[in-house]
Amino acid sequence: MKLFNSLSGKKEELVLSGNRKISIYVCGMTVYDDCHIGHARTFLSFDMVVRYLRFKEIKVNYIRNITDVDDKILTRANENKEEPNILTARYIERMTSDFNALGMITPDKEPKATESIEIIIGLISKLIESGNAYHKGGDVYFSIDSFSDYGKLSNQNMDEILSGNRVEIDENKENPADFVLWKKEDQGLLWGSPWGKGRPGWHIECSAMSMDALGETFDIHAGGADLKFPHHENEIAQSEAATGKKFANYWMHTGPLRIDKEKMSKSLDNFVTIREALKSYSPEIVRYFLLSSHYRSPINYSESGLKESKAALDRLYNSINGLEFDNLEINLHSSHFKKFVKAMDDDFNVPEALAVLFDLAKAINKNKDDGNEGKASLLARELVAISEPLGLLQQDPHSFLKSGVNMDELEITQLIKEREEARKRKDYAKSDKIRDYLFEQNIILEDSKEGTFWRRR
Repeated sequence: MKLFNSLSGKKEELVLSGNRKISIYVCGMTVYDDCHIGHARTFLSFDMVVRYLRFKEIKVNYIRNITDVDDKILTRANENKEEPNILTARYIERMTSDFNALGMITPDKEPKATESIEIIIGLISKLIESGNAYHKGGDVYFSIDSFSDYGKLSNQNMDEILSGNRVEIDENKENPADFVLWKKEDQGLLWGSPWGKGRPGWHIECSAMSMDALGETFDIHAGGADLKFPHHENEIAQSEAATGKKFANYWMHTGPLRIDKEKMSKSLDNFVTIREALKSYSPEIVRYFLLSSHYRSPINYSESGLKESKAALDRLYNSINGLEFDNLEINLHSSHFKKFVKAMDDDFNVPEALAVLFDLAKAINKNKDDGNEGKASLLARELVAISEPLGLLQQDPHSFLKSGVNMDELEITQLIKEREEARKRKDYAKSDKIRDYLFEQNIILEDSKEGTFWRRR
């Protein structure tokens, strides 16, 4: 099994410990606003990674933190004239609700920065003692000159860092690119420390929480591509300076989500929240759309893309509708299973894996058309089972295909009956009128020798 390691810039074999365990840390939300679709893309990607590893019977320790102390949080709380902890509690609840709606599995642990202050202070103290950090004017900074490998993740040298990135000017810094570990504060969220009252910097929070949960060296560190520099670069520097050990063996980053060809972000004010998206499309359609591109590739958020995802799921659910597939045991020797695993083992290639699902759906439909329902049911079981690590096709097909229709089912059934009677009388004008009316109500009729069936459009 191979994955792309951002640190080396190439695909590498995923090496597991002897007991088939793996540890994953994903940089989570800064909770001052609702999550947008770009966030959903990142967290659904790693939800898929965790699901697939567990599908392969690998024991995963999955950690995703919550940043609940940050300048943006304090600014928003001040604007709202409310306490920061009230603001963060509200958005943690809304985040959890959104993620549950999209079918994300719950991490094994979700550490909060505000509950990790003692650990953070201990790590900062260690960096000061080792000479990798310095205290000045109540603030504590990490000295990037003390870490010779600085820039190895983003593949930048110091000249490129200083010229190509926004560097905050601070007269207390020894090097303009040094970053804050502890920030002096006299109001808002603050804690006591050996350097006076203040609060931690963002980068040190993740290093402290990840190493506390998973140890000084763990397997996979993950997040959006926008975190590669400076956040993840700084995490590597301070963590490896403190321990003298490799921080994470593999680094995974998701590609950006764009809207109208621009990166979707709160700073550009061009974002669509998860809640807004779910007003128009069901959670599984949104999930399919966000997973249908390779996790490292950019994806463009569009109405046409969501409609294509809806049509794709309709095809898959239609293939298994009406079949029995309670027993989800997988034939490990089937060609479809082998192709699915081959795709997913190649850096979680979901587009290739989805192609296998559609091959299975095609085979199911052929067996149904040939009257071989037993074989169709066996294939349906396989389709549902291998879709599980993607978080797809886990609903009742009948319910999925009829969801989103506002008409009463009895009313629809009555109209279908009236249409059948009209067709028997060869009153095709009335028959077509009923079909067209139902189509306007987002209902498609499908005629077969067994009768007329309906599904949502």
